[in-house]
Amino acid sequence: MLVKNKLNSALLVFMHVLVFDSGVGGLSVVAELRALMPDIYMSYVADDAFRPYGNKTEAQLKGRLPGLLQTLVLAVKPDVVVIACNTASTTALSEIRGVVQIPVIGVVPAIKPAAQMSKSKTIAVLGTPGTVKRKYVDELISDFGNNCRVILHGSTGLVELAEQKLSGLDIDRYEVAAEISPMFEATDGNDIDVVVLACTHFPLLLHELKFAAPHSVNWVDSGSAIARRTQSVLEDLTLDAPPNHPQTALLIGGHNNIDRAKMFKGFGFVKTVALPAF
Repeated sequence: MLVKNKLNSALLVFMHVLVFDSGVGGLSVVAELRALMPDIYMSYVADDAFRPYGNKTEAQLKGRLPGLLQTLVLAVKPDVVVIACNTASTTALSEIRGVVQIPVIGVVPAIKPAAQMSKSKTIAVLGTPGTVKRKYVDELISDFGNNCRVILHGSTGLVELAEQKLSGLDIDRYEVAAEISPMFEATDGNDIDVVVLACTHFPLLLHELKFAAPHSVNWVDSGSAIARRTQSVLEDLTLDAPPNHPQTALLIGGHNNIDRAKMFKGFGFVKTVALPAF
């Protein structure tokens, strides 16, 4: 990517960003990164072998992610890592940063802007079970909830539906409705006017979510904020030469096929490689 370095505005440098997620959800963040920085160079890693993260324990994630990201950074050699997964970020971000020697940017559920936006003072946080039960989310609500009533709802089904959609399969909108209906049927659920999409898979289902909601709500996620944060971090870095290989999506324990390769190519990854599970 071409950026202007703060220390020398005339210096043009190339930057390499590694975007990591449990599956294809991080592509919603990739879209925001490319919208803000069209020439950005990226690699993508999907941890298909361990997906979904939302039903894994904290100990399992902390046991896997730091070592995995350390290995990926050594192999891919990026300048910045974006952990485009709320569950991973709210569980193991500090542990990952402890073993990775380059900047690591995590995803924070957009509770603060949602609370500021709400007129009814009732918001919902829609994430995976692994995200909505984390202490980190409770702290965000306490710090930035703006005295809102907050309804937490976890779904792993939506993760799989997003994976199916981006693999080229048709999904049943009524399955989406079944996944989110408990959120609106909860106490005060009728008053929800803002929903935080606290899983990067979920913006990929935005059209279906709008169809499935029993009343009109605002849907917010942190993709654009992560893109801005990444741009800010990149401005402080320099690199002598661009990577000499095509932008690639790496699927750990995943299956590559024509439809999936076409989907990744639509997000700028001209090469898709399936890796053995590890």
